[in-house]
Amino acid sequence: MKHDVADLQLARKGRQRIEWAANQMPVLELIRARFLKEKPLKGLKLSACLHVTCETANLVIALKAGGADVVLVASNPLSTQDDVAASLVKDFGIAVYAVKGEDKKSYYSHLYAALNHQPHLTMDDGADLVSAIHKEPAKYKRNTLAGTEETTTGVIRLRSLEAQDKLLFPIVAVNDADTKHFFDNRYGTGQSTIDGIIRATNILLAGSTVVVCGYGWCGRGVASRAQGLGAKVIVTEVDPLKALEAMMDGFQVMPMQEAAACGDVFVTVTGNTSVIRKEHFMRMKDRAIVSNSGHFDVEIDTVDLRKIAVKTRPVRDFVEEFTLPGKRRIYLLAEGRLVNLGAAEGHPAMVMDMSFANQALSAEWVSRQWKTLNKKVYRVPAEIDKEIARLKLKSMGVSIDGLSRSQKKYLSAWEIGT
Repeated sequence: MKHDVADLQLARKGRQRIEWAANQMPVLELIRARFLKEKPLKGLKLSACLHVTCETANLVIALKAGGADVVLVASNPLSTQDDVAASLVKDFGIAVYAVKGEDKKSYYSHLYAALNHQPHLTMDDGADLVSAIHKEPAKYKRNTLAGTEETTTGVIRLRSLEAQDKLLFPIVAVNDADTKHFFDNRYGTGQSTIDGIIRATNILLAGSTVVVCGYGWCGRGVASRAQGLGAKVIVTEVDPLKALEAMMDGFQVMPMQEAAACGDVFVTVTGNTSVIRKEHFMRMKDRAIVSNSGHFDVEIDTVDLRKIAVKTRPVRDFVEEFTLPGKRRIYLLAEGRLVNLGAAEGHPAMVMDMSFANQALSAEWVSRQWKTLNKKVYRVPAEIDKEIARLKLKSMGVSIDGLSRSQKKYLSAWEIGT
């Protein structure tokens, strides 16, 4: 089996981590057990471009149990857990092309290895696979029937393709499932981003000022976790409704140009480009810490930062010091890439259980329904979303009420008034 991983001798440690994560992923385990019996993906080639972590490992193991012929590549050069990649190859017979810290050339060679698999289904985190297919459809779209997309940034790219009437096959926006973005984006990103910052720097957040750029679901999570650790939180936004929500949630809101002079720690979670750039760097305090938790490394303008720096040096793992004119120092974490995966382990397995349950069930659904679908971006069907929520509650030992017959009648009637 072809593969490209750092070291197969790391497999034993990787398997232990995969098994540990599985203990916190009961919903996906139920899906894996059913897939093993029913083989809903039998005969289908599936190429997945995801963060190669122990949680992702449990997803691709479930997909293989369902009969899929899976190839896995990394969706970020810094997010791969090399021991997990080794175990997937050695212990589970899954073709993996991913090495932590790989350069751009290696990253794209791995991406094209996934495309050369000629997949029937794609599974993306950031839409890199789908974008590559659309750039060379004659070469790579021969077998592709449909796909799924994990994250906000990828969905934005796909909706752009759809709006231009250029999308070549139907794709399920897993990110839009309530059991994904309410929990993964808010609680997962919130905790794992703060975890990455603390692991990289070992700073005390209590008493510091944290600037959160963007108040979507990810920004909400980061802001609330930073506040919970005792930090003063400032939010920057371009959307008046989100800015108002941040104010009502108790956070200070101001333009980035003002926040730049106030912050001790900066986190970008917008999905946009050049959120922190030259004019902001020039206003920052000495020893300001700058990090990104958006999917691509474009939110912090590192090109500008390198141009204005008079000296750079690594000072800790995943921390680079930039000395600016006047001897002010700025610390960039994880090269401006995803700090939660670059400097830490990403989201906790418990929250990824729901996200990857959505991936698995959406792959099953779209593999059956693709003939009836248009070349559009689809939400995860509501019945899948609710079933995942029900299974998650059950796994946590939580029971809820049900509607009585009279309550159902009342909610469906218009005649009953005051």
